[in-house]
Amino acid sequence: MNLGLTIIKGRRSVRKYKTDKIDDNIIKETLEAARYAPTARNVQPWKIGVVRNKETLEKISELATYGKFIKTADTCFVVFAEKDHKFRVEDGSAVTMQILLSLWSFGVGSCWVAGNNMEYSEDVRKLLSVPDSYVLISLIPAGYPADVTIPSKKERKEIFFNEEYSEECEE
Repeated sequence: MNLGLTIIKGRRSVRKYKTDKIDDNIIKETLEAARYAPTARNVQPWKIGVVRNKETLEKISELATYGKFIKTADTCFVVFAEKDHKFRVEDGSAVTMQILLSLWSFGVGSCWVAGNNMEYSEDVRKLLSVPDSYVLISLIPAGYPADVTIPSKKERKEIFFNEEYSEECEE
């Protein structure tokens, strides 16, 4: 298996973090990797914030319905996209995945916390003073894993089909 597939297949959602700090170079390299995410018509409609202040992390964790663990992360990447961009969700999701994979390639765990259309998205935007021409797509808390859970995955035949849909898929 090649390195890229090893990273893709090995990535897990991590919600428990050690107290170790993520090196600034890893943050920089992750942001650089994010720049290369695919985007419709090369619009690159995103703004990506890096939150490391513990008080701000605490406030975000209080706002995010399913992100209470954000307060224990060393860093939280916040992905916003231009509100009026037709493909904001797709482009924002692509850059989110790029961040998740980049972090994992450095041994840093993370977890995709939903932002788009969540009841707290506007509050997070205001907390971080992001212009109202942007909408929150995702929150990505990150840190060195204290615990990694390996979830089961469906069998290939349960999720793939060739040419036309069939309940009985062949590999």
